[in-house]
Amino acid sequence: MPIRTQADIVHVRQAVRVWSVDIGMRLVDQTKIVTAASELARNTLEYGGGGDLLIEALSEGIRAGLRLTFTDQGPGIADIALALTDGYTSGGGMGMGLSGSKRLSSEFEIESQVGAGTTVRITRWK
Repeated sequence: MPIRTQADIVHVRQAVRVWSVDIGMRLVDQTKIVTAASELARNTLEYGGGGDLLIEALSEGIRAGLRLTFTDQGPGIADIALALTDGYTSGGGMGMGLSGSKRLSSEFEIESQVGAGTTVRITRWK
C-alpha cells in the first residue's frame, strides 16, 4: 500500500484496523497496532519522502498476529540507537514515533542505510 500523501496515513490506519479486526485482535491490541502504524506511516512520509506498507496476517500454531513492513528510499538513519531514544527528533515532532512504535509492538526491527532508505518491521500478536 503506498504512502505518498497525508491521506495515505489515514488509509494505513483504516487498513490496519480492518486487518486487526479480521484476525480477532482485542480492542487494546487493535489500538496499539493502529497507533504504531500511524506513527510509522507518518515517519515514512515525512522523513523518508514516502514509501510503502506491506501488511501480512501471521499464524503460528494457535496464535495470530499482524506484521507491518514500512519501506522508503529516503535519506536513511545515521544513528539508529539515537533515533530510538525517547524525545529524539530530527524534525519538529515529539520524538516518540520510533520508540513509541517499538513499545506498542510485540516485535520490532529496523534496518537503515544512509542514502538508501529505511525498513521498519513490526509485529503485534493477539
